[in-house]
Amino acid sequence: MTAAVTPAGPSGNGSNGRRRIVFWRHGQTSWNAEHRFQGAADVPLDDVGRTQAEQAARLLAGLRPHAIVASDLVRATETAAALGRVTGLPVSTDPRLRERSGGEWEGLTDVEIRERYPERWAVWEPVGGETLEEVATRFSAAVRDAAEQLGDGEVLVVVSHGSAIRAGIAALLELPEPLWRRLESLSNCAWSVLREVPAGWRMSGWRLLEHNAGSLPEPVLSDDR
Repeated sequence: MTAAVTPAGPSGNGSNGRRRIVFWRHGQTSWNAEHRFQGAADVPLDDVGRTQAEQAARLLAGLRPHAIVASDLVRATETAAALGRVTGLPVSTDPRLRERSGGEWEGLTDVEIRERYPERWAVWEPVGGETLEEVATRFSAAVRDAAEQLGDGEVLVVVSHGSAIRAGIAALLELPEPLWRRLESLSNCAWSVLREVPAGWRMSGWRLLEHNAGSLPEPVLSDDR
């Protein structure tokens, strides 16, 4: 899906605005398949997830990435490693790219959460977990730091998690928080792409080029709502 979102924002370290960031969600885990809230729990990819990562990596390699940075949770590092093997690029990690902490919800199924915490389930606010604003702040800071290392025309791949990616993209686009959920959740191993618009242009900053691309029409199995 392409979009015409053109928010204002910083254009970076002297860039002429041709940088791109690919946000790639990790492959499927057993907890995804069981509809369990993962959050910061360190759950590895399952066999389906590893296959998804290998297949998607071959497509993403066609974008000719220059750098790969991943959440330090194993499901993200395993996914990133698949692209590293195809491209020969090293994978760096940043804990600020982790999924939204789920507090007391981690390990529970969606049904269990709804039964035990009906009011919090209705607004999707984990008990003892992070707010979306907190996730967006740390995630977008990590992405900006990594993007500053890119040269003009270069591509960064950020390998992370569904809820964290959606909150981070919304923050980078400078969307008001009530509109964040207008962005659809990412499927396992799907990706979204932002392109930088140079300073001095109308609405400089980041534009959304693609969202939830690559692995469709896979179902969304995510902590995100």
